[in-house]
Amino acid sequence: MFLVVFRNRKRADIDEAAYGAEAERMERLASEQPGYLAFKSYTSDDGEVIALSEWQDEASARAWGRLAEHRLAQTRGRTDYYEDYTLFACDQPRIHRFQRQDPA
Repeated sequence: MFLVVFRNRKRADIDEAAYGAEAERMERLASEQPGYLAFKSYTSDDGEVIALSEWQDEASARAWGRLAEHRLAQTRGRTDYYEDYTLFACDQPRIHRFQRQDPA
């Protein structure tokens, strides 16, 4: 698995409707890409957003990053939406899982 973490803060003056529509389109488009596994986004009380995307491998994640429509959205993100962002990417993250079992 290849994990991408996108931390961001949006500008105060963005067009929320335009951003929301573009974000929905990108999420739908990403889900159609080979190697896509999952996506979740969380917003903290202070407005910072953490978006997590999981890919089968690094090549799949990079192909998504290079997709023409996604590249245009990235450019609009820098010019119109984001105050700042940081992207973290890691191959084969160490994973620990726990799932409570109901006593029988």
